[in-house]
Parts: sequence; C-alpha cells; structure tokens
Amino acid sequence: MLKKFAVAAVLALGASSSFAANNVPTGPAPTLWYGGLDVGSSKVDDFDDRKTSVGGFVGYGFSQNVAVELGYRQLGKFTYSGIDVTAKQTHLSVIGSLPLNPQFSVYGRLGYNNVKVDVNVGGYSGSGDTNGVMYGVGAHYRFTPDILGRVEFQKPTSDSTNVHVGIVFEF
Repeated sequence: MLKKFAVAAVLALGASSSFAANNVPTGPAPTLWYGGLDVGSSKVDDFDDRKTSVGGFVGYGFSQNVAVELGYRQLGKFTYSGIDVTAKQTHLSVIGSLPLNPQFSVYGRLGYNNVKVDVNVGGYSGSGDTNGVMYGVGAHYRFTPDILGRVEFQKPTSDSTNVHVGIVFEF
C-alpha cells in the first residue's frame, strides 16, 4: 500500500508543473485552525479481517507546510478466538505538507500516540494501552478555499495499519 502512495505522489509531482503558475495554498494555511472527521479501515496483524474506523481531529497550521494535529480514532472492534477486542487511538503529531499544484498536496505525519485496547472474554473484561511513535503519509485535495479532502495511510503501532479518508474544515 505504501508503494502505491509513493507512485501516486511521483506521478502527481510530474503532473504539477502545468499548474505551477497559480500559487494557491493547498495544505492548512498559515496560522489557521482546522478540524475534521474521517472514516477508514484498520488491520491488526494476526486478525483475519479489517474493521471500520472512525475519528476526529483538530489542528493548527503554522505555515502552508507545517501543522500540528491532535486526534482521536476508534480503530475498530475485532474478535479473535472468542475474545472481543476494541482498539482506540489518541495522537499528537506534526504534519509536513508539500504543495504539488493549487489544489493538491502530499504530506507526511510523525507523532506520538496512545492506543488503548479493551478486551472482553466470557463476561470478564480488562484493558491495556501502549504508547509510541506513529507515522503516516497522505494527500490533501482542496475542494473550496475552506474545505479539503484527505486520504492517508497510517501506522499507529508496529502491528497495525489504518487507511482512511476524511474531510477537513478550515476556520
């Protein structure tokens, strides 16, 4: 999946030269608050299927190229050998964005997150969490001056991945 994003980014970079004359910002604008919602799909190693994820985020763009973002995502509800597992993610990350044309930009994310896991087995429940580095790559598309769409591949933990699409509102 990461290879597909890399190929798409290279193709978009090549196509961007025809749009270079217009300098409309594509990522979060300078000193601009933004927020949004996303929906996607999570996969955890050793679990057979993908589960739906939903999340929300708020951020602050220091410039067209750098933002900081705080987010929460329900990674999904999994079942493994009769064990029900629910995973939730809270993250704080820095986003570096590269505009490719007036509407399209690619970005990378590096941050710190907490993934909490709730487990239920035959009426008994417990929970645990892990903290660590998370990273991701994605792309923004500007539909209007204040509304962007995004698609992102994210690695919340070493044994999980999340692919999601979202909508960003700048204010």
